[in-house]
Amino acid sequence: MESLIAAIREQEEAARFLAWPGDFDLDLGDHGEEVHLASGAALEGFAGDGAGGTFFFCGEGGEERPILYADSEGGSALVAIGLRELVRLLLVVPWWRDCQAFTEEEGRLLEADYLEDMPDLAARRDRAAEALGLDLSGQAEVLARLKEVATRQGRDFVLIFTLEGHSYDPLFTA
Repeated sequence: MESLIAAIREQEEAARFLAWPGDFDLDLGDHGEEVHLASGAALEGFAGDGAGGTFFFCGEGGEERPILYADSEGGSALVAIGLRELVRLLLVVPWWRDCQAFTEEEGRLLEADYLEDMPDLAARRDRAAEALGLDLSGQAEVLARLKEVATRQGRDFVLIFTLEGHSYDPLFTA
């Protein structure tokens, strides 16, 4: 099975959608400051966003590892278990960072803002998903999964700013 990272690099339209509105770029994996997980598990930056945030694989293994997101302002959250789950999140709910309540209503309001600027968003998303061989879930299901991962499973993934020894703040609260 081909890696999803390789597929993203090969599928130009999918990579463009993930870059915007997904704000996910495989060429921006350097976080810029030294960080580590409180657990001591391995941490590997593999992608970033335009505002200086970084996506990290946690632990040992491949693309199935948990993924932690850290922004440039000292916030972090576990956002997916595996790259396939992260890409689904970015395709279905590219406005995930603003979904603090994890509700479908909140998601629809944010989606409306995106649709004003990008009326073909759904068609572009569907083409990207097809190019990557991914089935997409509905927004409510994706947000429920993000809530589960970020607020429950994510408790064990505390990011530490190594130089000062303090932890990042949670991006989401339960």
